Amino acid sequence: MGASPALRLVGAGLLLALLCWASPQAEPSFRACPFYWLSGKPCPLCGLTRGLCALAKGHWSQAIHFNALSPLGFVLLFSLFWNAPWRPRLWTFGIAAFVIYGVCRLALA
Repeated sequence: MGASPALRLVGAGLLLALLCWASPQAEPSFRACPFYWLSGKPCPLCGLTRGLCALAKGHWSQAIHFNALSPLGFVLLFSLFWNAPWRPRLWTFGIAAFVIYGVCRLALA
């Protein structure tokens, strides 16, 4: 049995507050991405945390600069709080989009 709608709403609100509160550096001095360490190139998820924080603050252009798929990542993240029948299809599409984005990002980097 899933969590109550009120509990899900509180969880989503807390996550949004955390993303609004966090202010990661535009260019971090330390990158936590193992793919970046090994290849020197950004992975499909590089910049996503910074993009999610920018989106939570309403800075759309900055979020897309950090990671072009940060709006999709935002929707995927918050879809975890709802048990909608479309969620598995959304995640399938989202993962496919990130894979394609990653291939393009590597090819163009």
